[in-house]
Formats: sequence, structure tokens, C-alpha cells
Amino acid sequence: MAALLLLLPAGAASTARTTAEHAGAPVAQGQEELTKSIGFYVGRNLTEDGSTLLGGFGHEPSSHWLEIVPRRHFPEGATTTVGVTEEAGFPGVLTEIPQARRTSRYITSNYSEFAGFPAPLTNGGLNEHGVAARDVWSPSSDRLLQLTEKPQTGPNYSDLARIAMERARTAREAVEIIGALIDEHGYSTYGGNSHLFADENEGWVFVNYGGSQNLWAAERLGPDEVRVSFPGYLNPFPLDYENRPGEYLASDNFVDFAVERGWFAPEGKDVFDPQAVYAGWQPDDRQVTPTHPWGNNVQSELESELRTELGPVSLADLLAYVRDPRWSHDRSGYGHVAQLGNAGRPELNALWTAVTGAVATPYVPVYIGAEDVPPEYKQHRYLTSDAASSHVAADYAPLEATRYATRTFKRLMYHTCEHPRTFLRPVTAEIEKFEQRLLREQPRVERQALRWFRAGHDDKARALLTGQVERRLLDALDLGEDLAREVEDRTRERFGIRMPTGRNLPGETYRAESQSMNRGEGLSGPANDIVHCYREGIDDYPREHGSYRGLAGTLLPKGG
Repeated sequence: MAALLLLLPAGAASTARTTAEHAGAPVAQGQEELTKSIGFYVGRNLTEDGSTLLGGFGHEPSSHWLEIVPRRHFPEGATTTVGVTEEAGFPGVLTEIPQARRTSRYITSNYSEFAGFPAPLTNGGLNEHGVAARDVWSPSSDRLLQLTEKPQTGPNYSDLARIAMERARTAREAVEIIGALIDEHGYSTYGGNSHLFADENEGWVFVNYGGSQNLWAAERLGPDEVRVSFPGYLNPFPLDYENRPGEYLASDNFVDFAVERGWFAPEGKDVFDPQAVYAGWQPDDRQVTPTHPWGNNVQSELESELRTELGPVSLADLLAYVRDPRWSHDRSGYGHVAQLGNAGRPELNALWTAVTGAVATPYVPVYIGAEDVPPEYKQHRYLTSDAASSHVAADYAPLEATRYATRTFKRLMYHTCEHPRTFLRPVTAEIEKFEQRLLREQPRVERQALRWFRAGHDDKARALLTGQVERRLLDALDLGEDLAREVEDRTRERFGIRMPTGRNLPGETYRAESQSMNRGEGLSGPANDIVHCYREGIDDYPREHGSYRGLAGTLLPKGG
């Protein structure tokens, strides 16, 4: 089935309440809008090739980079630092918890900034055992967040995602591992969070609630299910859920705490609804915000799209779905899609990765067996905290001298989203054309690597995968530079480059342009909104099966 790029009208809107408003607490700098991230799970019986699919991204404005984290060995008694600092919206202190003696290899997109949460931060990724993870916001209720200890302690969302990648061999084991960590060490919240875990057989959605009560719960997602976390949610639990551990897991106090507080009376009831009791919101109450111009909290609508309009869902379908401009924009830190099946060897597990917002960035399959990624995809100073406070350290100068993929694709996004009715479809077409080439060559690359592994030539197999990842990531960067240059040239010719509005308004004190670039610093007009390509009515454009590949060549007629 062709990839789908649906662009639906916004429909009824309601004003979103931010997590900070739920909390009734002071907001740390950079945490003014905690509407974060999206995750998609499609069970193997609903996919084109019988694999489980897990995709999505996190919402962060900071520096992002791609990393293949190796297996590591730690001495007995080693610890790892977890938690948040006093700079967090809900202040905390960092603590030490035991580190595993051995950790697994995994692929992730790290990022550098969330106030009070020590970098590097992660929302998950894919590990060598074929376990994929997505981290998605899930607001807890006012009454629960008001119980948050000052200071709070315990692992934060990023700590839990990282530890799951380091230790889990199945999706269910990921739930058990992070649930046990919360039981023993607590949880440092920014207002409520969830995780989507998946392997080739099943998925699990896990919600960790704020309020310092060590409350968590998880629900199994089977091979015939789809789930959209936007934000993450749980369905009602049967009251006898403890007798059904294959379907539900939760902290020991999950229901008892609500009963003790007078928030739930079990008499005469068969189910316990975590959304009503602990979240204070229900799925499908659409919220339109500056960071979600089309809207979020529309879970069943999107689950229906995946099941009925796309099904059976292909890998290309989910790549396009994560790219959809309804939710992929400047705040989208990256794009991930994991295809979870029998890869033949752990090293052949791959995470299709767009290094920044996939709306204007191609995906490249990054293999667990690859040794490294090019320096152009590693951390640079662009969007990194305190980058403007000093000159670059000499030791980092060679890395900083390379091109930075995130910056290139941000440029392409900004130009494309300035005039999306002109540029979005042809840019998407060129990106899809590139990805189709990778999809066609993937089986050949994996067959050759598998032959080397089976013949005992592991070094040759890993060199093959490393070379493939490096070449295709650099090819993607070349494509991004070609597209950014072409769209910029056409923009200058047709529209000119729009300058910021809202500077030097009557009665306002002059502020230098370099000091008024940031969103929320007094600018008015269109420049004060988050950069996004979504526009109502753009879905009226004719398209064939939702794919724009037929337009490839209209921007780069010579193939780029």
C-alpha cells in the first residue's frame, strides 16, 4: 500500500491545559508548553509483512544527535546517576542507583536540553534484542501532582527509557524493569509520562504518574491492536487485573491509594479507570495548541486511520505517518520507525531514523551491527545549551567543522514550511524517492551481511553494515543540502525572504534582532508561532493514494 500523508481539517478545538497548569507550580524556563511527543504501535497481524511496527518522536527544541551506544561492562557496585535538579519545574535532587553489570547495545537520538533534566536525554530507541521504546507525555491530574515531594527523587523519564534500552530483552521485561525501579527508588516527574514498548510479538503501554506516590500501570497491546499515544493513555482496568498478569501490570498500591484518598469506591464496580482517577482527562478531547496546530488528544481517530485506511500497514506507510505535517514540525526532534520481526541476527535490527523533524528529513535505516555514524550526525553546538557563551573547545573543533545534518534539515524545513502549498509536496516527493531506493536495497544488504555472519566473518559483516549506514546517511545529507538550496533559490525568486515582523513597533523599545529571535520574547504575528507545514485545506490537493512520489523530479530534475 502506498504511503499515506493525510492532512485533515482541524475541526473543533479546545484550549489545551499545559502540564504546568495542571501542577499549579512555577514553570522552569523552557517548560512553558509540555505537550510532548507522539507514538504509534501497529501489531504484527495488521502489518503488510507480519512485523510489529513502532514509530514516533519526541518534542524538544534542543540539539539532537544520533548515537549507537555499545555494550558496556561495569564493575560490581557501580551506580548510575538519576533524577532531576532544583532547576526542574518540579524541583528534585540527583541520586545514585545500582547500574547493571552488563548493558545492551542500542540506537537512540539523544538531545541536550530540558530544564533540570541532566543531558544527554533520550526517549528510547531500539536495542540489540529487538526491543523498541517510545517515550510520550501523559499528564497527571492536579490533585495528584499537588502531592509531589519537594524535592522529589528517583529516575526521570529519560533515565527509565535509557535503562529499558540497556537491560530489556522483551517489551514485557522493559515494563517489569522500570516498574521495579519506580517501586524501589521512586519517580521524578515533569507532570506525568508514558512509554510505548514493543518487540516482534507484542507491545505494552506504561504510564508513570506524577505525585511521588510511585504509581504506575501498564497494559498489553496484542498483535491485532493499534495504539496511538498522543498523549499516552490507559484503557479501564478490570478490578481483578492482578489475576491477569499477561494483560496488565501495576504498582501494588495502584487501586488502594485511590481508595484511601477517597478518589475511588470499588463497591459495585467491575473496572478501575486510570484516566478518570489519576489523569483527570480522557482520550479524544481534541486540543489545539501552538505546538499542535492540527490538534492532539485525537487517539481513536488516528487509530482508526491506521487500522482501516492504511491497513495492512507497510513500513513505508508508517514512515510517512510519522512524517505527517499534522504533528511533524519544528518541535519534532527526530523521527523513528522500528520494524520488529525475525531479522536473522541481532545485528540486523534497524531503526529507521530521521535526524530531525521527518516532515522535511529522509529516514535512513541504522543497523545495530553498525559500529558508528558519521560525524555530521553527532552532536554539534547548534541548539546546544550555552553554545553562545564561549568559543568552541579546541578538542571539539574538527567535529564542529563538519556539516551538521540537523542544521541542514532545519533549513529545509523552514523554507518548505514558509510556503507549504508550493513546496511541501515536491520536497516530500524527493524524500520519498530517496527512501524507496533504500527500501529496495535493504534486503540485498541484509542478505549479504547474514551470509558473512553465518560464515563466521563477523568483522566483514559489521564493516558492511557500518559502510552502508555511513554512505546512506551522507547521501541523505547531500539530498538535504540540494533541496534546501533549490527551495531557497525558488523562494527568493517567487516570494523573497520574509523578514521578522513585530520589531520596533510604535511605543516599543528597540531590541536588537539577535536578542529577539526566540519564541515568546515579544514578537507578534506569524513569526511568533511554531514553524509547521500544516495548513487547513492543503489536504484538498489531488494526490494518488496519499503518496507524493509521482512528483519527484519537479525540484531536482537531474535527481539531485
